[in-house]
Amino acid sequence: MERTHSADVVIVGGGIGGLTAALSLHAAGIEALVLESAREIRPLGVGINLQPAAVRELDELGLLDRLAALGVPAVANAFADSAGRTLFSKPTGTAAGFHWDLYSVHRGELQMMLLDAVHERLGAGAVRTGVRFEGFEETADGVRVDAVDRATGDRISFTAGALIGADGIHSVLRGLLHPDEGPLKWSGVTMWRGVTEAESFAPGNSVVIAVDDKKTGFVGYQISDAALKRGRTLINWVCLVPTGKPGPLGSDVSWNTPGKIEDILPHYADWEFDWADLPALFGKSEEILEYPMVDRDPLPSWGRGRVTLLGDAAHPGYPAGANGGTQAIIDARVLAYHLAVEPDVVKALAAYEEDRREATAAVVLANREVDRVGRNTSAQGKTASGEDIEKVTESYQKTTGEAEKLNTRASLTPPRVNRG
Repeated sequence: MERTHSADVVIVGGGIGGLTAALSLHAAGIEALVLESAREIRPLGVGINLQPAAVRELDELGLLDRLAALGVPAVANAFADSAGRTLFSKPTGTAAGFHWDLYSVHRGELQMMLLDAVHERLGAGAVRTGVRFEGFEETADGVRVDAVDRATGDRISFTAGALIGADGIHSVLRGLLHPDEGPLKWSGVTMWRGVTEAESFAPGNSVVIAVDDKKTGFVGYQISDAALKRGRTLINWVCLVPTGKPGPLGSDVSWNTPGKIEDILPHYADWEFDWADLPALFGKSEEILEYPMVDRDPLPSWGRGRVTLLGDAAHPGYPAGANGGTQAIIDARVLAYHLAVEPDVVKALAAYEEDRREATAAVVLANREVDRVGRNTSAQGKTASGEDIEKVTESYQKTTGEAEKLNTRASLTPPRVNRG
């Protein structure tokens, strides 16, 4: 049986970008429907950093208090060596002159916060779970979206004025729009990630980034305000280890592969932090996830006509700059803005891409540059110096948005429109 439903905008993917898009469109008076393949949205994953630019957008959506109740505001990025010695520390958030903090938070809790807000503001029917997107067809005045109900096997069609692919790094919609693109590009680095509750985190509200002369990296930061209020701390940790030659990667890669601590420990045998027992930190995590560090080359265009992409579906990048979630949130807000101020949907999506494609391409390339600098210094048998790190971080901040630029930028919240 085929059933047909309608909305102004259909969004494929109920992750951070897709849910923020739904909230932003609703705030602008535009009806949104989110299709999520998972049968249930649960608080999965590990930590994420939201840069001040994203926190501003959540603030303008009225969600800052909820975010603050979940996460921890970071005051600095501290770059260290494998002995835990700080090489260079750079303030961030309000400590760096932004009007908004950088928040470190559990990705799953952030997603559930956004989902709750969507249910409250748009209604329970605004997110359809267990619906697998399969294809689309543009019509004279809209888009027909084809999907399958995973529980029943029934085919479903949806009609909309626009179709947005926010379905992540393995985006089905991106594959339909760019069928000849080829596989993901692997950096040669394998990442292991986990979350561990501990008595304390000596660096406090700093994000610690450490690397040794083999280009083995470690990142750690606090992610839970609730844990701090209990006198504990919840630490998100990331291990980044060169394990192969960079190159193309198959499409069967999973981002939920269980990791093994015995695969991690040999790479950190020579590390000696005086403020953290790394083997204990890794071993006490309830779950370890393993996945490759990948990205894609920037596209010359994201979509066509009434169809476009958002977030990782549009511009997947290395996590070197902690910017993936941030850029998805900004995408969502810019998308809603253009759809609100431009009645012609095709022109609105073209303007959205013009605003965001070049900016996000710069972030993807800047993430590669951060990785390249570290890899080159390792090839020379030394870790990056404080001066090296300062240069690359200053360049990165200019690429992704300095405090004055963000603080003086006009709001992306448009006047409400009446599409009835």
